[in-house]
Amino acid sequence: MSKIAKLILSDGTAFIGASFGFVGNGDGEVVFNTGMVGYPESLTDPSYRGQILVCTYPLIGNYGVPNTTQLESNRIQVSGLIVSHYTAQYSHWQATQSLGDWLQTSQIPAITGIDTRALTKKLRTHGVMLGRIEINQSNNSTIEDPNKRNLVSEVSCTEVIWYGQGKKTVIVVDCGVKESIIRNLVKRGIKVKRVPWDYNFTANLKDIDGILLSNGPGDPTQCVATIQQTKLAMQTKLPIFGICLGSQIQALAAGATTYKLPFGHRAQNQPCQIEGTQRCILTSQNHGFAVKESTLPSDWSVSFRNANDQSVEGIVHKTKPWCSVQFHPEANPGPADANYLFDDFIKLL
Repeated sequence: MSKIAKLILSDGTAFIGASFGFVGNGDGEVVFNTGMVGYPESLTDPSYRGQILVCTYPLIGNYGVPNTTQLESNRIQVSGLIVSHYTAQYSHWQATQSLGDWLQTSQIPAITGIDTRALTKKLRTHGVMLGRIEINQSNNSTIEDPNKRNLVSEVSCTEVIWYGQGKKTVIVVDCGVKESIIRNLVKRGIKVKRVPWDYNFTANLKDIDGILLSNGPGDPTQCVATIQQTKLAMQTKLPIFGICLGSQIQALAAGATTYKLPFGHRAQNQPCQIEGTQRCILTSQNHGFAVKESTLPSDWSVSFRNANDQSVEGIVHKTKPWCSVQFHPEANPGPADANYLFDDFIKLL
């Protein structure tokens, strides 16, 4: 029999369901994702570190979990998972285990049987909230706020890692990089030098052709070392491309500021309008912070804008080869509309 499990929000609201993951408690920031597919990629996305993920699509688990070579990191990154209906019976030909078994061995709590529609409506009214998945009764009423930690330091690599054999070399600053970003560079013939978030990557740029600032979790202002290194990199003529958190870091290094979005953007169908045109592309997104447009220096401009709330989704320098996007051009999961941005970056090298 499944144990009774509760999701307790910071305002005291409780949702009761059944446990299907690890029998333990988990604190985090409760956020929702509206994607219909791609839960293995989402659960292993380092940008979800410290968060309890609510899937708005009602049926989760039906295609199981594939082998780790198709995932976005080497472990589940979320603090917990909330679904409306979990099915242990999976039927995908690449599946190696059920979602429930994977969560149990990874020690990640999960709840099924919750009205995720009501929960999502609450989050959309209030904004993201702190919460706790409670399966074992806890005497601690204080819910930990993950944004007070340097989450990037928890998901970044700790040593330099090399990939590919290309003639051009790109430094990927790992703030929680998704494996699909590295795959996209390598398949385009790029040699990748993956470095930790606080690595002194500007110390020797003699054989480097470009810099990519990766996605990652949490508040970008926590990444002080990365911001300082990016400022130094901006004293060179090297192309710099930022993705998600990397976009915020690039903006902070340029002198702009960032702010926390009330709900965040976590979906596979976020429409982004190319600035100055009537063209929109559908994008995969996972972020809770954004660049404040009014603080952008005069030599920077907006390149993409969210068609729903008009928030900044991309910036570009007017004369230097520096640009970034708030969404994920590598997708996984999601549409590949923005994948061409990797080609645009490589043309700058």
